[in-house]
Amino acid sequence: MPLAPNTLVRLPVAVHALRRGGVIAYPTEAVWGVGCDPHDENAVRRLLALKKRDWRKGVILVAADITQLEPYLRGLPEEKLDTMRATWPGPHTWLVPDNGAAPHWITGGRPTLALRVSAHPLVQALCRAYGGAVVSTSANPAGKPPARSISDVRRYFGNRLDAVLPGELGGQKNPTQIRDVMTGEICRLA
Repeated sequence: MPLAPNTLVRLPVAVHALRRGGVIAYPTEAVWGVGCDPHDENAVRRLLALKKRDWRKGVILVAADITQLEPYLRGLPEEKLDTMRATWPGPHTWLVPDNGAAPHWITGGRPTLALRVSAHPLVQALCRAYGGAVVSTSANPAGKPPARSISDVRRYFGNRLDAVLPGELGGQKNPTQIRDVMTGEICRLA
């Protein structure tokens, strides 16, 4: 039986939606996010079309713990891993060199990949139940302010999402900072 679009759901239903190629919305540390299975090219393309986001910008992968990101971290120097471990779980997104483990539709064809281990309990539960990292990008069309409520999500996307996982935002004021792990350069301020 198909899932009713944009339905407020429990965790197992949201995970089922991810596994069948759906796009879901969920609260994160600061704003509502939309996500999908990062290895399902059709799901990622659909998510990007909903946001009107250029695929070449790439997207963030969010995980419950660093072990879910291990395939993407292979080959990274131990001191760089230590730098990331010191900030995770938490509101820090790191750009790491793409080692080829991520599909090009995730990296946007760039030589880096954006990764975060979330401290948000619902995001952690989602990634654990799903069994790996998921795409995490702000729930808004390109150029619009990020959604900060379920009402904002519905205003932006109507019934075009497969599921909405209800919950509270994590209390951060701004989306997570993005920093290049190799150079330390800040690419987006928090």
